[in-house]
Amino acid sequence: MVNRILHLTILLVIGVVSSAAQIFTPAKWSSAIEMTGDNSGEIVFKAAIDGGWHVYSMDVDPEIGPEPLSVSYSKLEGVKLVGALVPERAAHSEYDEMFEATLSWWEGSITLRQKFTATAEAFDIVGNILFSACNDQNCIPPTKESFVLSGTAKVAATVAPQDEVAAKQDQLDSTAEETAEVAETDATPDDSAAVVPATDVVDEASLWAPVTYSDGAPGAADASGSLWYIFFTCFLGGFIALLTPCVWPMIPMTVSFFLKKGKSRSKSIIDATIYGVSIIVIYLALGLIITAIFGASSLNALSTSAVCNIIFFLLLVVFAISFFGAFDITLPSSWSNKMDSTAEKTTGLLSIFFMAFTLTLVSFSCTGPIIGTLLVEAASTGDKLGPAVGMFGFSLALAIPFCLFAMFPSLLQSAPKSGSWMNTVKVVLGFIELALSLKFLSVADLAYGWHILDREVFIVLWVVIFGLMGLYLLGQFNFAHYGKADTGVGVFRFFSAMASLAFAIYLIPGLWGAPLKAVSAFVPPLFTQDFNLYGREFVEYDDYEEGMSAARKEGKPVMIDFSGYGCVNCRKMEGAVLDNDRVHSLIEDNFVVIKLMVDEKRSLPEPVIVEENGKKIVLETYGDRWSYLQRYKFSANAQPFYVILNDKGQLISGPMSYDENIPRFIEFLEKGYK
Repeated sequence: MVNRILHLTILLVIGVVSSAAQIFTPAKWSSAIEMTGDNSGEIVFKAAIDGGWHVYSMDVDPEIGPEPLSVSYSKLEGVKLVGALVPERAAHSEYDEMFEATLSWWEGSITLRQKFTATAEAFDIVGNILFSACNDQNCIPPTKESFVLSGTAKVAATVAPQDEVAAKQDQLDSTAEETAEVAETDATPDDSAAVVPATDVVDEASLWAPVTYSDGAPGAADASGSLWYIFFTCFLGGFIALLTPCVWPMIPMTVSFFLKKGKSRSKSIIDATIYGVSIIVIYLALGLIITAIFGASSLNALSTSAVCNIIFFLLLVVFAISFFGAFDITLPSSWSNKMDSTAEKTTGLLSIFFMAFTLTLVSFSCTGPIIGTLLVEAASTGDKLGPAVGMFGFSLALAIPFCLFAMFPSLLQSAPKSGSWMNTVKVVLGFIELALSLKFLSVADLAYGWHILDREVFIVLWVVIFGLMGLYLLGQFNFAHYGKADTGVGVFRFFSAMASLAFAIYLIPGLWGAPLKAVSAFVPPLFTQDFNLYGREFVEYDDYEEGMSAARKEGKPVMIDFSGYGCVNCRKMEGAVLDNDRVHSLIEDNFVVIKLMVDEKRSLPEPVIVEENGKKIVLETYGDRWSYLQRYKFSANAQPFYVILNDKGQLISGPMSYDENIPRFIEFLEKGYK
């Protein structure tokens, strides 16, 4: 599995310099029913594959190669599958040097058939095709294509076996009992035979009816704020990368080279500026290729996928271990040698560009883990521009010193010299990587309800991590790769240790339910806390219809909170706004709260087929259902997203998105209950 991830990553990097940003859809799928008899038929899947691309077959080993093609069925009503999925022609097999294995695939087009027998006159078939594809430069991630099919057959009437008749009778009896219980529950005190009048019941269609906004806008979340956050975070990451032993020593060497090579100081400054711009272009290309491969919806699915988040968790742990000195993550030396020789052979702007590419490859052992972490963080926001914006911020911070020192060479005299302090930077980064990795494990844990990393467990691990980091900075221990612990501690290192230990102590009250507003975006939400002395949790419904029914009984308006387990801004709003005393009391006293997680992975009792933008889609999980509700009823798809409705599902206040302005949120609430 690790080899597979590394190989796909290499394909991604190779594609950076040769591909423009675009969304790849190399295979167009169609599906149909072909009846071959009165009650027998075939499901026919056809793929038209773009030139130069190939779709991998069902025979690929997922442990060593790409995701194999597969078909899964979420609904088989009135049919029974016969045999396996059969392609009309054999797949081409060839040894792939990148994956170091023999793989099989189809090019041009392929038709696959699945036989079935109908067991009812009318039948329905719903499912997904999962496939992956590559060309010589790029690969797309495993992609899911939904299909919804139905048909009719001539099925002879049969007499139901005795046990089936008995089962149906039991089901009818059970239904009758449940109906009687509901009638008894809804009966009025004066007349046990009377039920709630029909006028007090709101049908589901009314509850789901799209709302009309007074300003005509759905009030989606502020995407620009999220992008600025990504930019500044990655800019800081680029600045930290400068302080590593792979990059910092390159600054005086490169600047001196330009100053000696140029005929004049002005020419050297121009060359150094072009060098810096080349660094930005290279890293920006990496962000663009990530953006091209993953669309916005794919990034949102990526941010909540258990598999992807566990992979992110493991990657960050590997990066941390690398920074602790266990090993170095390096690219093949032949790559940097090739770029170096190319830079020597070429002249002008192209030569400077290849020099920048050489720096990128040589410094990868230090910058790679930082880049990987930043790309993971940017991708997990679900914003399609996140990776590109992040890499621009990172590369800008990396390029500025080269240009600055070339313009003012005298500054090199006062710049810190290379030394053991750079190893300290790497180790501190290792502790931070380790702490961040838990965030991704927590997202998977929350989405699937595993409860292995609840809030108090998460906080305990962070207390230990930042406590150990403080002890390391005080020189209490060191990793074997870096030698003995420093006996003397500088002033800056001392204050850094104090900050780390203080942060660890700040986290401790969170073990008993303290809000921890400073880190609310990272730690799991309060409802996962087993022991809470602060008692600040809302009474929240996690089902839309159930919450609306409760609102009618209590005679209160409804505040709907569209949230997500992997939503960083949702955690920020909960800590900075919803936990405010005034806001908390207003909500608790005046509203029924419905909190809908759009990344909830719990399966629906049965899949639901809906039509959106002229295309049928299948809702398989509760998260799919709540996400569709937000899109269909409120014309929005970003979280957090807050609206206030009356008990008939009509909008009376909002919407509100991510905004830490407490007075504005209070105004939104007061408009709702007044």
